[in-house]
Amino acid sequence: MTDRILMSRALVGEAEERFVLDALRSGWVAPLGPHVDAFEREIAERVGVAHALALSSGTAALHLALLHLGARPGTKVVTSSMTFAATANAVVYTGAEPVFVDSQDSDGNVDATLMLEAVATLQSEGEDVVAAIPVDLFGRAVDYDVLVPGLAELGVPLLEDAAEALGASLAGKAAGSFGRAAALSFNGNKIMTTSGGGMLISDDAELIAHARKLSTQSREPVPWYEHTEIGYNYRLSNVLAALGRGQLERLDAMIARRREIRDRYAEAFSDLPVRFLGRDDERSDTRDNCWLTTIVLDPSQAEARGRTRPSLEATPADTVVDAMSEQQIEVRHLWKPMHLQPIFASVRAFGGTVSEGLFRNGVTLPSGPALTDDQIDRVIARDADDPDIDGVR
Repeated sequence: MTDRILMSRALVGEAEERFVLDALRSGWVAPLGPHVDAFEREIAERVGVAHALALSSGTAALHLALLHLGARPGTKVVTSSMTFAATANAVVYTGAEPVFVDSQDSDGNVDATLMLEAVATLQSEGEDVVAAIPVDLFGRAVDYDVLVPGLAELGVPLLEDAAEALGASLAGKAAGSFGRAAALSFNGNKIMTTSGGGMLISDDAELIAHARKLSTQSREPVPWYEHTEIGYNYRLSNVLAALGRGQLERLDAMIARRREIRDRYAEAFSDLPVRFLGRDDERSDTRDNCWLTTIVLDPSQAEARGRTRPSLEATPADTVVDAMSEQQIEVRHLWKPMHLQPIFASVRAFGGTVSEGLFRNGVTLPSGPALTDDQIDRVIARDADDPDIDGVR
């Protein structure tokens, strides 16, 4: 039986084993410890910020930052519609209401100008907008040269969801360093992993200190357990931080391998009616981390070649996902926009047609650094007997 090719399998080796073994032998196997402290320092240095807080997930990082920024019932938080549900969920945890903003077609990232318009419109209606959360989608920084000054003028804090973007940059400035604070994710399929985990990073010492307190059940600094505000059990374990330190040592090499894989796809698919999000019109001052390679099919060409399922509701993305799955290759749809999710059906959105089109016609290809050349060849290979597979290559 042919082994299944996964989207983004974690790559671990001797470096990670060395760090984890050190953590186990040290006896620091519970949350916190010397590897947590070191991991925080190393991530902060890598991104170029003053402070970092290691947490159980990127979602936890967003949640704690939003609480510090004043998110609560009766307030609004403007964010990207095309994102993983965790971004919106973190807003809902606080009692605030998310407001969704459409993508730009070039890379799927939030339309920065539309986000500013959304904030200004809400403020003109008397709404209390406590934060804007742009999402650095698939490892590419948002247009912060538009958002940073625009949000500053509107008086709204920028909370960067950089969960997918560690190692990316814009104009020489690292993803995760643009806002009042930023969230990183180290989930199992991310650019680097701690198995499960995340990080809140910021130059704001007060914000990090408050989030640190909240993350450890909001215990007051007295000899007994006393609490004056609700807290959470959100800290990262010393063992998982050790794994992260090993991953961080090899981050640049893993990014380079993902970029090599993306370039191979781009060369192989150059004769097909597909475009690569971000890559085809890449800004010269933008450096993606190539977390996932994402392509968008031309729906008219796909239909002309018989690449859609026999259903009025089927899309080019559906066809490719199904056909590749039959070949034991994991290919996924792009994020389904939040404004299309049943749970958020009543939530306000600005625009939506761009992200809807990307969802219908876009897929992510296997992109992990653990992929072998033979596996990449399997993704690329044309199957002359299967027109659906030919929809990808």
